[in-house]
Amino acid sequence: MIKEPSFAGNVMPADAFDALASDQDAMLVDVRTEPEWRFVGLPDLTAIGKQVKLVQWQIYPDGQLNTTFVQECQAAGVEKGKPVYFLCRSGVRSMHAAVAMTARGYGPCFNVAQGFEGDKDTDMHRGRVGGWKVAGLPWSQE
Repeated sequence: MIKEPSFAGNVMPADAFDALASDQDAMLVDVRTEPEWRFVGLPDLTAIGKQVKLVQWQIYPDGQLNTTFVQECQAAGVEKGKPVYFLCRSGVRSMHAAVAMTARGYGPCFNVAQGFEGDKDTDMHRGRVGGWKVAGLPWSQE
């Protein structure tokens, strides 16, 4: 029997944004890499008086797991007992981050399903099907 990962669950981007807006304790942690933040863009939470926290789940360029992820989340302000929404490009790395942080007693930890760029379309391109950007949520790019 395969054990399902344990975390608070998947939420769609618009639902995550609404939760972030309505709960002063909720925070968003973007677990993508620095090049993704710089060149693809970031969620913009200024309209709700918050800032996205940036903590890489995997280190660019070799893709190794970030062995100091938990400590970096703590330094970014993640606290036990407060809701955390994890976001990546597609929802895969952020799901792993939500599981890992839940296992360490944080949360409730949620995964933002579809991520920032969404799923691949029939041409195998992201950014057209689902995700934070396609949902019309605020974002910015350098």
